[in-house]
Amino acid sequence: MKKIIALVCVALVAGTAAATAPAIPKGFLLYEKAAAKKDNDPETNWKVGNSPKTRLAMNPCDKAALGGTGRAAARTVTFTGVPDFMKVEQVILYGSQAAARKAVTQVRAALAACRSRTDSGAGYRYASTPVTGLGDEALKVSGQVYYGGKAGVGGDRSVLVRKANAVFVYLWAGEYSAPARRDWAGQLRDARTMTAKICGVATCE
Repeated sequence: MKKIIALVCVALVAGTAAATAPAIPKGFLLYEKAAAKKDNDPETNWKVGNSPKTRLAMNPCDKAALGGTGRAAARTVTFTGVPDFMKVEQVILYGSQAAARKAVTQVRAALAACRSRTDSGAGYRYASTPVTGLGDEALKVSGQVYYGGKAGVGGDRSVLVRKANAVFVYLWAGEYSAPARRDWAGQLRDARTMTAKICGVATCE
């Protein structure tokens, strides 16, 4: 009898843990509706991934492990279009706020460590600035090709936000010239929209 009771208790605890584990319901991300529509254009493509092990979209050192510890759930929606436009929406839920804070700390460190690299005569540089009034902490990041001191074609602009135990990224990449304030208009709009709804899945106090 004691053994049966013990097994029942274990099952109840496991069931409660499963019920309260962080999860992202289908359709929660802003781009999911567009990604679900049938697309017959051979020059555009939508992809939705749910692996918690996927690389963080804002990843200046291109390391698979960046921000990977403590993840509980993730979803990434990627749009690509010819010739070289891409936009990414990524929402990651961590098992705790501490793990989410650590992920953002790692991103800041990566931005410092890999702020500049050179390949075949061209340089790629990252720069970031904090964004106030957005989540618990937020960064606006630019990545840009440079030839000497002149900006060339090729760059990305992203906004990364942490709210409670959630980290989310909106990244656009395309044929940018030197970084300009207007480059982040869409990403900031999307980040504000997600910030307003993220507590529906995150553990906000």
